[in-house]
Amino acid sequence: MADQMQWANALSTRHSLEAAVTDVVERAVSSLTAPADLGLVFISSAFASEYSRLLPLLAEKLSVPVLIGCSGGGVIGTTVSGETQELETEPAISLTLAHLPGVKVQVFHIVAEELPDLDSSPDAWVDLIGVPASPTPQFILLSSSFASGINNLLQGLDFAYPGSVIVGGQASGGGMGGRVALFCNDADEHQNLYREGTVGIALTGNIVLETIVAQGCRPIGKPLQVTKADRNIILELDDKVPLMVLRDLIASLSEQERTLAQHSLFVGVAMDEFKLALQQGDFLIRGILGVDPTAGAIAIGDRVRPGQRLQFHLRDAQASAEDLELLLQSYQHQRDSEPSAVAALMFACLGRGEGLYGKPNFDSELFRRYINDIPVVGFFCGGEIGPVGGRTFLHAYTSAFGICRQNQL
Repeated sequence: MADQMQWANALSTRHSLEAAVTDVVERAVSSLTAPADLGLVFISSAFASEYSRLLPLLAEKLSVPVLIGCSGGGVIGTTVSGETQELETEPAISLTLAHLPGVKVQVFHIVAEELPDLDSSPDAWVDLIGVPASPTPQFILLSSSFASGINNLLQGLDFAYPGSVIVGGQASGGGMGGRVALFCNDADEHQNLYREGTVGIALTGNIVLETIVAQGCRPIGKPLQVTKADRNIILELDDKVPLMVLRDLIASLSEQERTLAQHSLFVGVAMDEFKLALQQGDFLIRGILGVDPTAGAIAIGDRVRPGQRLQFHLRDAQASAEDLELLLQSYQHQRDSEPSAVAALMFACLGRGEGLYGKPNFDSELFRRYINDIPVVGFFCGGEIGPVGGRTFLHAYTSAFGICRQNQL
């Protein structure tokens, strides 16, 4: 088994940090038949006062060349009985260990002040990250909440590393203003607790990282073209006043949909300018930040430009479930003949989970219905990182999965 990729996860709900660390280390290590090359640790915000003790406690019991992790409003992992659990409100630690033969693991930490200008060459980004663009690396990023520069970082990585997959999430605390932590333990045995910036790993070699980004919305009405815009403000849609277009659309909805539109209305920006028949999943979902009743303009959470197409969307539990299931069916259909997945990373928004579905473990159970018998690990994020339409974005209200497998031999 030493030449095969192995992933193992352990989840503990012990209220003592020492006991929880001992618990997850013993179970994760005993599940591997070869030394671990990488560790991922997610710790719930219930342990916020003890974040500084986590890496020293792990180092006492665990030897792994690279380990990264962060705090989360909840953590996701595998119980002793092999079930995936999304623990949103209780103290918990999720530890994942991976044996990665033929894979080079490089770790980095960067802050906004270090980012090159977006007009810089790809070499400036490669120098910053310290990872060559070839062979193509796969990235897992963990960022501080409200991290300054995260969008520029994602844009720069897409530019410098074409073909790379980037997935991850923003650390979260216990509610608004909760303290967050990023953890990084590198091959030189430096233990670091960060409050700002982004920690990440680049994986190159015998590994494939594939993504599913479930934005959880369904389109309403029809696609519209932006005919006038200024930065993130839509001034005209199909040569009409945007607010009038929206009012007409809402008037055409069912009573249930009109109620939903009061608090769960979003805009989907089409990602493929040349695709004629747009469908669910062809859009990058962005929030509506406000409207100008006088001018009839609508402000959204992203820049828009004339010529782009967009469509209004609604989000609810049913739409979220259907969206994820549709993506899982598509993934399963496309991957039948390739090597099986060995692990999945799950980065779920704090706005999903039991608060959205009314019951726990919904997204992870649905995932395991299609891709089973592998560990599913992760945390509840303040923002999720993943690709849509070939570009990487910071999302909200999504569940972003990174699915790991070995290269096809």
